[in-house]
Amino acid sequence: MLFTRRTIPAMLLAAVLALPAAGAGAAAAATAISDHREFEATLNAPYLADAAGARSFTLAFDYPQAGAPQTVNWQLLLIAPDGRQVRQWDGVQALLADPVEVMVRWDGRLGSSAAPAGIYRVRLQASAHDGQGGAPLADDVVEQSWDIAVGRLAAPPMPAFGGLARAGAAVASAAPAAGALPYTVYLGNLHSQSAHSDGGGELASCTGAQNPQSAPYGPADAYSYALQHGLDLLVTSEHNHMYDGSDATNAAADPAAAVALYRSGLTAAADFNAAHPGFLAVYGLEWGVIANGGHMNIFNTPELLGWERNAGGQLIADTFTPKGDYAGLYTLMRQRGWVGQFNHPAGSGQFLLGGVALGYSDDGDQAMALCEVVNSYAFSTNTGETEPRRSNFEAACNKALEAGYHVAFSSNQDNHCANWGASYSNRTGVLLPLGRALGSAAFIDALKARRVFATMDKQSQLVLTANDRMMGERFANSGPLALVAHFASAAGKAVAAVQMFEGVPGRNGSVSVLSASAVSTITPTPGEHFYYARVTQEDGKMLWSAPVWVTQAAPVAPAANR
Repeated sequence: MLFTRRTIPAMLLAAVLALPAAGAGAAAAATAISDHREFEATLNAPYLADAAGARSFTLAFDYPQAGAPQTVNWQLLLIAPDGRQVRQWDGVQALLADPVEVMVRWDGRLGSSAAPAGIYRVRLQASAHDGQGGAPLADDVVEQSWDIAVGRLAAPPMPAFGGLARAGAAVASAAPAAGALPYTVYLGNLHSQSAHSDGGGELASCTGAQNPQSAPYGPADAYSYALQHGLDLLVTSEHNHMYDGSDATNAAADPAAAVALYRSGLTAAADFNAAHPGFLAVYGLEWGVIANGGHMNIFNTPELLGWERNAGGQLIADTFTPKGDYAGLYTLMRQRGWVGQFNHPAGSGQFLLGGVALGYSDDGDQAMALCEVVNSYAFSTNTGETEPRRSNFEAACNKALEAGYHVAFSSNQDNHCANWGASYSNRTGVLLPLGRALGSAAFIDALKARRVFATMDKQSQLVLTANDRMMGERFANSGPLALVAHFASAAGKAVAAVQMFEGVPGRNGSVSVLSASAVSTITPTPGEHFYYARVTQEDGKMLWSAPVWVTQAAPVAPAANR
C-alpha cells in the first residue's frame, strides 16, 4: 500500500502528538478504560452442515482494555422453526489478554433422530465478569443469533427482478431496464476510523484500536483504499472525543488544534471528491462512548462536537454536547439537519432516554435514519472479504423500530486497521434516482428517505415494495397491502429463505414473522405498522430491506349499517 501521512497536516500532527497525555495519572487511565472497554462476543454459525449433517459453531470472545482477567459465562441455544428451544450448551471460559475461541460441535441430531428439516436459529448469550464470578459488568451482556438450514429445503419462489442499475453509464439513463426499478445503487461502508482517531493501523501490526492519532494512515488514505477496492463510497467516522490525541481527557489540549484537525478531515473528503468524481468520501463523527453510552454516527456535521475541556476550562470542540445526553444531541441534530446512525447497538444499557435503552423522542426520530444490523470484526486485518467474525444487531434494531424510530438497516465494517471495506463482503446499498449523480447532498437525501438496504453480499440486492411504494416510505393505506421482496444476485446466488416481518411503531413490543413468502398480500389491522423483508442466500449470507411504514385506515362500514 502506497500511503502517506498526508491527511494529517504535519504541523497539526506534531502539535497534537507533542501534547502531554491528559491526566497522566491513574484516574485518567481508568476513565479511558471505563469509557471504551467493550466485551465482544461473536457467533459463527455455518448456514449449511457438512456431508454428515453436522457442523461446528465458533464462539469468539475478546475484551480489549478490560484491565483485569475475565470469566465469560456463555450459553448457546438452538431454536426450532416453531420457536421451541431444542438444544442448549453452556460453558465458562477464562479470558485474559488475548481473544479466545470456543468450538461447539452439533451432530445435527435431536435425541436419537436427525433434526427435522427447516430454518433453525442459533442464539449465543455471553457475559463477562471480573475474576471468578459476580454480576456481569455494565453493558457487557451480549446476544448474537444467526439462522441455519437443517436438512433439504425447497427454495422459495421469487418474483422476477432485473436488479437496480449500478454506478456507471446507467446513472445518466432516464429510464430503468426492463424488470428493474428507477434507481441506481451505490455500495459503501458507512462506519470506519482513520488516524484522526483510533483507526488507520498498519495491517502487519494492527491488533485493536490504535492510540489516538498514532497510526500512519488518515482519511485520504482510507478513501483511496476503498476506491481501489471497488467501493462507491466510504465514511470515515472519527471518535469525537479523541481530537485531543487522548482516550481520556488531555488537560494540555489546544482546542484550536483539535478543531483544525477536524476541519482538515472535512477538507480531505472534499478534495478527494473533487479529484475522483463517481466516488463519495464522507468525513463525519462517531459520537459517544460505550460504557453508559452508545456509539452513533453523524454523517453531515461541519462542527466538532464534544464535552471535554482542558485544564483551562476551554472546550476541546466547536460545540458543547454533554456526554451521554442523547436527548439533547437529538434536538441539536434535528435543528441542524444532521443525520445519524445507531452503531452496533445493544438492546440494553445504550442510547438511554429517561432511563430506557433506545428510548424514543420525536427529535431522535427525525435525526436517526439508520441502524447497523451487521458489523464485521472491527479489528480485522483481513483483505480478502472473508472475515469470519461478524456481529448481528437485528434484535436491537427491531427494538428501535418498535420504539417508534423510522430507521433503515445498514451493514458496515467499523474498520480500525487499514483495510477499509475489504475485511468482509458486506455493504450498505444506497439508492439514488436514476440520473442523479452521487454526491454529498444526494447521499444525505437518500438516508433521510431511508432508501437503503443492508447486504452481507456485495453482489446481491434487496428492495421491498408495498403496493408499488418504495421501501423507506411512510404512507396511508386502505384495503389490501401487497408486499413484494425484490432480490437480485449478480453472482447467480439462489435464495434459501425469505421472511416478511411486521411490527408496530410505538408499541415497544416484539417484531414478528408475517410470512415466509417473497410476495405477501394482507389487509393490516387499522393503525400503525411497519414491514421489512429479510432474505437468506443459499450460502447463508443475508440481506435486509428498509422498512415501509403504513397507516392503515379502518374499513368503511356499509351504508346500511351507518
